[in-house]
Amino acid sequence: MSGFERDPDEFARGARAVIAHPDLRQGDPRDTEARLDEAAGLALAIGIDVRERIALRVRAPKPATLFGSGQVEEVAAAIAAHDAQLLIVDGAITPVQQRNLEQAVKAKVIDRTGLILEIFGERAATAEGRLQVELAHLDYQAGRLVRSWTHLERQRGGFGFLGGPGETQIEADRRMIRDRMARLRRELETVTRTRTLHRDRRRRAPWPVIALVGYTNAGKSTLFNRLTGARVMAEDLLFATLDPTMRQISLPGLDKAILSDTVGFVSDLPTQLVAAFRATLEEVISADLIVHVRDIAHPDSDAQASDVEKVLAEIGAEAPRIEVWNKTDRLGEAGEAVRAEAARRDDVALVSALTGDGVDALKRLLSDRLTASNRVRHVDLALADGAGAAWLHEHGEVLGSAIRDDRVAFDVRLSDADWNRFLTRTEQPRG
Repeated sequence: MSGFERDPDEFARGARAVIAHPDLRQGDPRDTEARLDEAAGLALAIGIDVRERIALRVRAPKPATLFGSGQVEEVAAAIAAHDAQLLIVDGAITPVQQRNLEQAVKAKVIDRTGLILEIFGERAATAEGRLQVELAHLDYQAGRLVRSWTHLERQRGGFGFLGGPGETQIEADRRMIRDRMARLRRELETVTRTRTLHRDRRRRAPWPVIALVGYTNAGKSTLFNRLTGARVMAEDLLFATLDPTMRQISLPGLDKAILSDTVGFVSDLPTQLVAAFRATLEEVISADLIVHVRDIAHPDSDAQASDVEKVLAEIGAEAPRIEVWNKTDRLGEAGEAVRAEAARRDDVALVSALTGDGVDALKRLLSDRLTASNRVRHVDLALADGAGAAWLHEHGEVLGSAIRDDRVAFDVRLSDADWNRFLTRTEQPRG
């Protein structure tokens, strides 16, 4: 093997890398420096040592290498100067481009999709998460097998197509990948059925489900911990949370709600991952309320929000939603304008999950949205019906009660769904 066709396992934590960002300028509102920062953050998430970051304007992508010949030479020089083992292309590249770049820069090359898959592979903690990541990785790798066998073809004098010496092995590997993917899908179907049973059980319970979503590193896990008192991993790392976590919380006027912390989204999220994590993201689809957490201090906050909304639309999430503008403690001079904009909207809460500022107001907003369909009902129960009285206190907001002889009259605020549940156990008049 040549020096740049080494075992991928060699490129573990501490590998030296150069990042090359192809600036295509096709309607992308993001700041180039912010994009480079994000790519470096992705690399840092799996311990890669980024030595240099280069933004390259690409007016006409080259089919063979994406970048122009002069740009490829610039990248190769940076790789050589830092004795880097890895080139990270902050964008999508084809298998052919990947192979040609590896030959040109004498280093292993991965693109944005491959990098995100590596992060997910390292972070998946549950059995379902590992299955989903492996399925996504195999789907991504299936089209890139030709790159893995070029060294054999050169050694044996083949050309890599129509019966070249490596072709039989490539087809065998592809068949093994297809078989493995089929097994993974069957295993995931079993896990998904179990998750669906759990979700159905929660639906039969009276408690509403709130799903936290947002761009990766927006502060969802910190907010989750602040609201629930849990200790979910909340580090200043991209994709610190991968597997969903659920906890119960209390809100004003609500005895209990279920809060779900989900995987963070990112721009250009690989389609393989959106498909693979669909079962996990179904927690978002089935939620009663979606809370979109935004890092409002980030220079690309609006673009990040747009990326999140695209994924929500792709998975069919239609639940009502509010926005939490997080990290207000970092706003600085922009704080006044942001607060003025938030004041004009009734679906925004300004919060610093780190300090706790604004969290009480957020809880009130969550309660108001979850109880928006609630109406005051007049309920008359037998004084001896302690179970019925307890049910009303647990599932609704009892505004008052009065005892008359052997009856007790309640004024209670209930949602339509809870009122219908209550009617199934009593013969209350509808109203």
